[in-house]
Amino acid sequence: MGGPRFVAVTGLAFEARIVAGPGVTVVCGGGQMQFRRSLETAVRKGCHGVLSFGIAGGLAPHLKPGACVVARNIIAENARYASDSGWSRSLIDAVQGRASRFAPSQHVSFGDIVGSDVPIACADAKRRLHEKTGAVAVDMESHIAARIAVEHRVPFAAFRVVTDPSDRALPPAALAATSADGGIDIQAIIQSLIRHPKQVPTLCRLALDSWAARRALIPSRRFLGPNLGLPDLREHLLDVA
Repeated sequence: MGGPRFVAVTGLAFEARIVAGPGVTVVCGGGQMQFRRSLETAVRKGCHGVLSFGIAGGLAPHLKPGACVVARNIIAENARYASDSGWSRSLIDAVQGRASRFAPSQHVSFGDIVGSDVPIACADAKRRLHEKTGAVAVDMESHIAARIAVEHRVPFAAFRVVTDPSDRALPPAALAATSADGGIDIQAIIQSLIRHPKQVPTLCRLALDSWAARRALIPSRRFLGPNLGLPDLREHLLDVA
């Protein structure tokens, strides 16, 4: 199969640009059905692991914008998927160890991430989801990626950075902002602002939170290296032609 090959799963185009690299096939956006098909196709071609990478909504009150989370388990509606323990530990060590050189306060949380097919937009919904599942963060891709990885017996891990904390609601413009391909739909944002102009301060706050998350994602990707933090490929090689 040549050099190491990985599948990275993201929901947004900027996440895809950050995680992309030699040997990394990025599956991003496209709507749920297309997303699932693209991921299935990518995994079937053969890979050494599937990594869910990008931003997430915070559920645990102590997690602020820019906080890094490595998944212990991925919680889906009717299932729970354990991440690869060695890979997860390597992700924590790679990011936390390297980050300590320039940001001593940087900490990587190890906890459950819950998957949702719809955005969790309001603070009350985040609180209820945290109380129900114990998860520290939520995203819309990890549960799909985990299920497909398990079905194909491929190692899985998730590295996410909090953008909107547990006590902050997403404004309507944020929910309309993402296009089908994971890009930014400027026209939809403008239309939402025209309809609901009072959301501008909240949207500006979200932009600052997103910037904090992006500032954490970019160096974290560099710390993970070409193998996306997978510690020993010899233990995970697949016999794929």
